[in-house]
Amino acid sequence: MTPHADDAAVEDRAGVPGLRLATGGSTARGEDMDARDDQERNLPVDRNQAILEAAKQVGAILKREGHPFALAGSVAVYAHGGTGNLQHDVDFCIRPEDADAVAGTLRAAGLTVFTPPEDWLLKAGCLGQQVDLIFELAHRPVDTELLERAQELSVDSVRMPVLSPTDLLRGLLASFSEHHCDFGAVLPIARILRERVDWELLRRDCGAQPMPAAFFFLLERLEVIAPPHDEPSREQ
Repeated sequence: MTPHADDAAVEDRAGVPGLRLATGGSTARGEDMDARDDQERNLPVDRNQAILEAAKQVGAILKREGHPFALAGSVAVYAHGGTGNLQHDVDFCIRPEDADAVAGTLRAAGLTVFTPPEDWLLKAGCLGQQVDLIFELAHRPVDTELLERAQELSVDSVRMPVLSPTDLLRGLLASFSEHHCDFGAVLPIARILRERVDWELLRRDCGAQPMPAAFFFLLERLEVIAPPHDEPSREQ
């Protein structure tokens, strides 16, 4: 993947190589900038912006080193036009066979990377935010085909591959279970992405499971999606 000109604008607030701050042209101007930086450090942290900055930095590192990946999670929804109300972390999909190399790259860039008890992801820290490096999505290993379906989009001025809307929804539907079934969190995402999702494909992949089937029924009743083609409409 070739670097994009926008990548140079990412700030280096965590000492990550290749991500630089612009420098001032005079000492006086530099002092003014230092004073402003001191003031900004005393302001409350905007959590959404901090998550975006972490996504941009990690995405820029992975791009620069040529690792195949795709942005996932709430930041991916944001990149597809969703709201800026982001969740608690940043998610990237990587192939299982690339996990060690990706971890080495991030450690070399100064980030902390560790292996949690779950055997389907790595975790890293960037700008005080948690970054999940996922190599199993929707109970399937992340593969080249999934990453090739990703779309290159701008994430707050940094371009990177982002999971397709259909793959994003598939991952969310596959996470539903008797112990975790938060339709309220996924419903707004389905509304936002509905025109770009292959719902027939998702029905074939997930519709036999009780929780996704219930979610499809809810979407139909709310007229977010149409009933399957082989079913008569409810008015009939």
